Amino acid sequence: MDNQYSVKLKVLAEEMKLEVVYKAEDYDTREVSTANINRPGLQLAGFYDYFDNNRIQIIGRIECTYLQGFDQEERNRRAEKFMSQRVPALIVCHEEEPLPEFLEMAKKYNVTICKSPVSTSDFIASIMNLLHSHLAPRITRHGVLVEVYGEGLLLLGESGVGKSETAIELVKRGHRLIADDAVEIKKVGDSILVGAAPELIRYYVELRGIGVVDVRRLFGLGAVKPTQYIDLVINLELWKEGKAYDRLGLTSETTQILGIERPALTIPVKPGRNLAVILEVAAMNNRQKKMGYNAAEALNEQINKHFEAALADKAVKL
Repeated sequence: MDNQYSVKLKVLAEEMKLEVVYKAEDYDTREVSTANINRPGLQLAGFYDYFDNNRIQIIGRIECTYLQGFDQEERNRRAEKFMSQRVPALIVCHEEEPLPEFLEMAKKYNVTICKSPVSTSDFIASIMNLLHSHLAPRITRHGVLVEVYGEGLLLLGESGVGKSETAIELVKRGHRLIADDAVEIKKVGDSILVGAAPELIRYYVELRGIGVVDVRRLFGLGAVKPTQYIDLVINLELWKEGKAYDRLGLTSETTQILGIERPALTIPVKPGRNLAVILEVAAMNNRQKKMGYNAAEALNEQINKHFEAALADKAVKL
């Protein structure tokens, strides 16, 4: 899916560890703005209807063998027709060497050519995952993201409610910090949200009265993590007298982020409540729910059975 984001071709080549055979003049600045790629078998056979020249083009052993079946003049004609489309890049996989005719036309039409030793199918899967990550819809939320027992907890709430302090307490208890103050959230699938910190403030936490601390240097590399799936949203709010907070957990609360629903909890904050322990329990309970067990529903069912049995016993006595 196309969107407003883009990624430099140079960045993709470096992250995919590609060997640049021919570097076009715009190699350092060329932007790729679609996560779709193309394996141009039909185009090399002469069919260019509906061809999208904004896509990265990938060929492998099959396409190279097909082209080698033609004489040099025909290969030149097909190479020129293809490279004149001025695609972002042509990537040759499966340890195949780019054909000389394509190298010549790449220079003529200023198109980057790279190669990879990886099999074509595996390479396509890898680069599509990378493109979806770079081009994913995203949003920045004011909050804190921590990993607790493998669950990604997104802590939201007004400034000063205690999000950063709770994150530090969780880190001291062996859990990991992903982001403080600002959380960059990407939608990398139909139901997948991934959070990370902006690079400028990554692993820094602001504690009122102390200042900014570097969690990675203070607690070690095991206390931080670059990215994390978001599994549960925690809304922290100051305790409001008279407000009826959920005591059983039978009410399902959700928060929508980038069109994806995530389970949510509203946790009141007041002196004496150990938020770190509460969030540990929340993480474990959320994991249990995903595995098919809901303690609140189990208790409710048990209570209903108890009353049904009591009513039946009373009816028998009457």
